[in-house]
Amino acid sequence: MGLRILALGEIVGKPGIYVVKTALQRFKEEQGIDGVIANADGATHGYGLGRNHSIYLRKLGIDVLTGGDQIYFKKDLHPHMEQAPYILRPANFPPGNPGRGWRTFTFGEYRIAVISLMGLAGFNRVHPSNPFSFLPEILRRINQDVHATFLDFHSCTTAEKAAMALMADGQVTMIAGTGMRTLTADAEVLPKGTGSILDTGRTGSIQSVKGFKPEIEIQQLVGGIPERSYEWWQGLELQGAIFELDDSGKAVSVEAVRVPVETPAEQLQPEEDSQGDSTAS
Repeated sequence: MGLRILALGEIVGKPGIYVVKTALQRFKEEQGIDGVIANADGATHGYGLGRNHSIYLRKLGIDVLTGGDQIYFKKDLHPHMEQAPYILRPANFPPGNPGRGWRTFTFGEYRIAVISLMGLAGFNRVHPSNPFSFLPEILRRINQDVHATFLDFHSCTTAEKAAMALMADGQVTMIAGTGMRTLTADAEVLPKGTGSILDTGRTGSIQSVKGFKPEIEIQQLVGGIPERSYEWWQGLELQGAIFELDDSGKAVSVEAVRVPVETPAEQLQPEEDSQGDSTAS
């Protein structure tokens, strides 16, 4: 029978949510997707995940929402996490933090353990435990009756994600890197049988800087002066990867996916009027 899991690239802001609303259900039907796991660390205005957006994304057909370094940015999510088992924060956050870092979910006849871990590279606001020593402990605790395991590894560097993929090869069934919001061209089944992609990209604006208005992001890099940025609507895409498992729960293929979505007409306005900002100095 087999199983097809879609790992959706990080959902960024309202444009990303619009893409999910517009394209996900049809894509699931066309591709025979049995379950959707999505990183939502930037779903609310590009920073964090709000309670209402988590509920809405669930209604749109996402089975599991994972987070990263920004998972606690929206305070209304903290109490909601205890009532929402479909939301996972990084498991290597300090003990006692709201939510859980891994759970077992049922997709059809399959029980899949989904784990969220955060890397050490590139994050200066949070200081999680070492994910490389943490993963074996989680795997020891997972019930042996699961058919497969899925790891979302949230990191800012491909080097750290490549190291995790090679260490986890043969220990988990699927590993999807997140955090860079850039789809990588390395979807493959590793030598010991783990399906892997180093980054599932982003769901939202591709003609942007990580989902935000290019001009403002570039100016911040040029001048070093912080400035309020905005979600961007140009070049919308649904990105991610499809993991296919055989009847025994082993990974047989990984395929990166890109689905273009037309920008809504109301967002195709002159740049000086978009988001309420102005080109005037």
